[in-house]
Parts: sequence; structure tokens; C-alpha cells
Amino acid sequence: MNIEARPLETRAETELAEAFDTLKAKLPGGEAVAAKRTEAFADFRKAGLPHRRVEEWKYSDLRARLKSVPAFAARRDTAAARTLVEAHAGTFGDAERHRLVIVDGHFHADLSDVEALGKDGIAVRPLTEALADEGAALMAMPAIASNDAAVGLNAIFCADGVELVIAEGATVSRPVEILHVQGGDQAGASAERVVIRAGKGSSATVFETFVGGTEGTFSNTLTDIRAADEAGLTLARLQAEEAGTTHVGSAVVTLGTASNVKLIGAGIGSGFARHQSFVTFEGENARADLLGITMVRAGQHVDQTLVVDHAVPNCESTELFKTVVGEGAKGIFQGKIIVRPDAQKTDGQMMTQSLLLAEDAEMALKPELEIFADDVQCAHGATSGEIDEDLMFYLQARGIPEAEAKMLLVLAFLSEAVEEIGDETIVEAFEARIRDWLYASA
Repeated sequence: MNIEARPLETRAETELAEAFDTLKAKLPGGEAVAAKRTEAFADFRKAGLPHRRVEEWKYSDLRARLKSVPAFAARRDTAAARTLVEAHAGTFGDAERHRLVIVDGHFHADLSDVEALGKDGIAVRPLTEALADEGAALMAMPAIASNDAAVGLNAIFCADGVELVIAEGATVSRPVEILHVQGGDQAGASAERVVIRAGKGSSATVFETFVGGTEGTFSNTLTDIRAADEAGLTLARLQAEEAGTTHVGSAVVTLGTASNVKLIGAGIGSGFARHQSFVTFEGENARADLLGITMVRAGQHVDQTLVVDHAVPNCESTELFKTVVGEGAKGIFQGKIIVRPDAQKTDGQMMTQSLLLAEDAEMALKPELEIFADDVQCAHGATSGEIDEDLMFYLQARGIPEAEAKMLLVLAFLSEAVEEIGDETIVEAFEARIRDWLYASA
């Protein structure tokens, strides 16, 4: 007799099951959405939270991390939400931008530039309305993301968020910031979803910032990017939540013919964070540039995971990820490029590099290629090492103090990825965050 082994249910898994039982009647969307949620919940009940025996999660055991899950956060009134937003308003300085605000997983239109965005070519509506209108289509995920545990949890619990529809041919004049703020007064859970539909021939820059939270906060976010033919979109995501939080964020990208998407992920916050990207080429002659910057210290655990699916011919992808690991911290990079049998003339290049700043700094690297076509150019590389002592000596011999010399070398290490971002506003914001991190670590 074969009996499937299933670990005993943890307290966190029980709390999530009880939360769904309590919330399911109140969650937005019609019958089709409810069916998707029920299906995802059944999968969760069978498998539980992802753990080290799940290959894709072997380095980031969410089951072990989550001892308990707090109640899902209720919607705050406008005054309370505004206070939180004002406390976290400085990430991008005085840069001109449109802003959309999500607090504790709930979209606040009254604190967002909805009308100004409408005049600039972007129609905005709460996710609750979008799910009511076309929920089944919005809940659908590409094959490479459909069975992921974190994506499944978001499908079960996503209660709010925002949809952006960029008009065909529109060139958005200002960047759009989507500010995700977690309350710091008490721990809460949230599961929001952002949908970005870039119309044919449109062009826009969007940056997401994830801030706030407190010990025990658990956030599960999903950003769904759908680039139509010839669309151009830059999305930069900065995760800087407080040290005691647990953050699992997913970006799901589909590219139409001749579209161009640049996806930038910077992870410097949370005690435990996983940033995962799923990129699918659906149209030929498209290009995706994926950049990652991770900085961890003092017991932090940050995981950058990506899967790129070249499903059609004549597409390009580049992946460059840089990680700086400080004392007592752990960084993870897992990257997979899949080239399907029909995806001839694919060009996929992946590189990950890590810099270890202490003897007990830890880095796990797992780059992969799965190639089923023969006329392709694909490669991956991975390096890991310490700061060059000769370079340190050179700088110190010229009167530069040790801490400043170390900072210069770390900045130089990260500069390649930062400069590839291209957008000056994002570059300046990321460089400021890097310097703050280095000063705090000195």
C-alpha cells in the first residue's frame, strides 16, 4: 500500500484555513472568481505552505518561517491611512510623479491621483471593481506561475488592489508610483494584487515601493503585467519593509509581439523576503531586461527567484542580479531560463554576482537553463566572493578611511546593475537607499 506522507498541519496553516472560511463570503468577484479561490484553497489544503522539500522553495522555507499568521488587516479610514502615507512619503524625494496608494492591502482612491492619471492616458479602478467585471480573466495566470504556492495564496486571499489600463499609443508623461504601506501599530496580514495592462504601442514607467509593517506582519503581493504588442514598460520594485516582517512578492509578466519590458527588483527590507518573477514571451521579437539588487544584513533572509519562459521564436532576455550579504545574513538567487522547442533564435543571457562582507555571510546560487531548441544563444554565469583586499589597500593608502573605502567598492560592485536601470529618478532613489544601507552597516 502507498500512503502519501503529509506533514502535520502547522498553526499558521490552520489560521490561514480558518481565515478563508471567515472571509470567503466577503471577498470580491463573482462566481468564476469564487471558483478560482476555492480551487486554489483546495491545493493549499493538500500541500500546505511551501517548505524546503519543495524544490523551488528549498532555500526559503516559508512553512518554518511562519509560526503564526495575524488576522487580515481591515480597511483604515482616510485620516489614518493618510498619516501612514505621510510617514513613508520620501522614497523618491521630490520627483514629479503620479501616485496610487495601497494601505494594508486596500486601495485608497481618495489618496491617489486617479483623475490626473486619467488625463495622462491611464484608466485606474479598484481591483474589487475589476474582479466584478472580468474576474476570471484577471485571475488567470501563465503556465509557469499557475502552480506556484505564493501565487496560489494570493488567489485565495486577494481582497483589493488596483488595475491600471494604459491606453493604446499613450506615452505617460510622468512616472507612476504605487505605494504599498503596511501599518506599524500592530501586525496584520494582507494580500493585494496590482494589474497593469499596457496597451498597444504605449509607453510608461511605474515604480512600486513596499514599506512599513512591524514584527509579525505578513504581506503577499502580486503584480500582473500584461504588455500588448509594441508596448514599452519599465517597472521598478523597491521592497523596504521593516525588519520583523515577512514579505512574499510576485511579478508575473506576459509580453506581446515586439514589446519591451524592463523589470527591476531591489530587496533591502524584511526579516524574510522572497521576490519572484515569472516572465512569459507570447509574441515574437519581444525583449525583457530583468535586473536585481539585493542587500541583506543582521539575520535577514532575502530570496530572488525568477523563471523566464521563451515560448515563441526571436525574443531576447537579459538577467543581471547583484547581491551584497552582510554579517549573519543569507541571500538566495534562483534563476531559470526555459526555451521551448519552437522558440528558435532565442537569446537569453543570465548573470548573478554576490559580494560577501563577513565570514558568516551566506549565499545560495542556482542558475538553470532548460533548452529544447537548437538555434539559440543562451548562457548563465554565477560568481561569489569577498572585497578585494588589494583594492582596499589601494584606497586606504590614499587616505580614504576603511569604512568609506568599503562603501566605494560596494557601490562600484552594484553600479553595473544600477546604471542599467536607465531612468534617472529610479537610479537616484536606489542609490540613496544603497548609501543609507551602507552607512547603517558601517
